[in-house]
Amino acid sequence: MNHYILKNAQVYTETAKIENGYIEVRDGYIYDIQEGEYKGDAQSVDLKGQHLLPGFIDIHIHGGYGQDAMDATPEALNILSEKLLSEGTTSFLATTMTQSAEAVSDALENVANYKQLDEKRAEILGVHLEGPFISEYKVGAQNPAFVARPSVQKFNDFQDKANGNIKIVTIAPEVEGAAETIKQLNNEVIFSAGHTVTDFNGIEESVENGLKHITHLYNAQTTFTHREPGVFGAALTDERLTTEVIVDGIHSHPAAVKLAYLAKGNENFCIITDAMRAKGMSEGKYDLGGQDVYVENNEARLKSGSLAGSILLMNKGLKNLMDFANVSLEEAWRTTSLNQAIRLHVDDRLGSIKVGKQADLVVVDSELNVLTTIKKGYIIDNE
Repeated sequence: MNHYILKNAQVYTETAKIENGYIEVRDGYIYDIQEGEYKGDAQSVDLKGQHLLPGFIDIHIHGGYGQDAMDATPEALNILSEKLLSEGTTSFLATTMTQSAEAVSDALENVANYKQLDEKRAEILGVHLEGPFISEYKVGAQNPAFVARPSVQKFNDFQDKANGNIKIVTIAPEVEGAAETIKQLNNEVIFSAGHTVTDFNGIEESVENGLKHITHLYNAQTTFTHREPGVFGAALTDERLTTEVIVDGIHSHPAAVKLAYLAKGNENFCIITDAMRAKGMSEGKYDLGGQDVYVENNEARLKSGSLAGSILLMNKGLKNLMDFANVSLEEAWRTTSLNQAIRLHVDDRLGSIKVGKQADLVVVDSELNVLTTIKKGYIIDNE
């Protein structure tokens, strides 16, 4: 349908919640938003009072549904981008791992050359380069054999392979070469502290150099004490930093999620999944970055017991945040979309329900189950 009405919906816009309203979609874009009952004669879809949100944007996801960005194949990206619509994700950053420079380059070139089979798929907005510029002392589920020191030249080599598509770089600010790399390139890419043993002062110095973001807050970082607040303390108290959090109740205790949300507010908090290929699949043995991962009881772990990404769905992450922090959907929705769009400088067309923006939308019920996803006006029914 090139022109239709989404009616009888609870609509969440940038400025308010419309208790009963409708949206007019034309040629893949939001043409009009109104409060009240639709009385025109255009083709319409009755949402029966359900919640209408902007499509989710996952800025840290390695894979899911049996696929991984490091597979470096068009098929992997095709399947992943199709299946992500089922959880309301309409855009994402394909996220790499700490592997050999050749393997990372292959994954970057695959994203750069990727052509969607059709528009009924989540859009790849670019790449989150998670590694190899991390600390060997906080590798988490990354492979320590391939940790590398950052430099402007090394990043530029990767960015050339990616054809300019690297949007976020996870980096350990304390390692050799990091400060200079951040200083010189912070206007071109978002540097995010992660897999790091730096302290509070190290983060603050890096912010002065151009650091803007924190990778999966609480995980693979220095802990908080009252005398040395660490990465946590800097992330929660520095208003210049945005934070991404895996809101699955496993990577961080619900109380820790609530603390982060209370500190950062709904404008500087980004829900991510950090999902690996086992998302949407049955329990069993999988791989992540060439390492075996065992999935059981909704947890993905290496043989050592270390957490290895997640199998979280974005809609479930939003529901968890509402439950953990005791906040309403009206307050929390932007942590899945608008905050990410603003950071990636795509909020002119994505991230919120606003006239003129792309019709990337998701319909959810009161339990945040995804009923329908709309990508650039194309309706995909998940019921």
